[in-house]
Amino acid sequence: MTREPSGYDRALDLFEGVVVGVPAGAWDLPSPCEAWSARDLLGHVIGGQLEIIALIGRTEPPDAADDPGRLAGDDPVGAWRRARAACAAALTPAALATPIPFGGFGELPLRDLLDTYVLELLVHAWDLARAAGLAVRLDADLVHRASATAQVIGTTMRKEGMLGPALTPPRGAGELTRLLAFLGRDESAFPEA
Repeated sequence: MTREPSGYDRALDLFEGVVVGVPAGAWDLPSPCEAWSARDLLGHVIGGQLEIIALIGRTEPPDAADDPGRLAGDDPVGAWRRARAACAAALTPAALATPIPFGGFGELPLRDLLDTYVLELLVHAWDLARAAGLAVRLDADLVHRASATAQVIGTTMRKEGMLGPALTPPRGAGELTRLLAFLGRDESAFPEA
């Protein structure tokens, strides 16, 4: 019996769909993440995959904060696929049951922590698509999950300087627009292709 893909798996697939669609010449274009290019943004998400591996092994992850683009390198798609495959290989049943510290929220089994990572993958899929001038359709269920996570951890992230100030979404805005505004992203600054 095959297991149903988790929200995390679906978000990884969505993110990879954007990564493979980025034209070769677009990796150095600015992204909605201030001071980051599309390559930096991808390097940041690659760093997240490596951080998950480090959490499992209780080791130090590579520093992705300074110059995250180096993790994407000259072969961004290949670098992403290698990091994703390495992370997938590390996600054994025992690893998924491992308790992981989750900020001020105590510990969560890694499986549950990965459910919160949908937010990271989904929003950065949007960021990367906008940086590269690509249209992307985000799964409504994943948007809903990401919105729920953002409401729980957003205030802490903002206090830690990981998010800019929340913006006011337009009246009648859909859930994605409200989520992006909560995370400080102005859709009009990076219009859809």
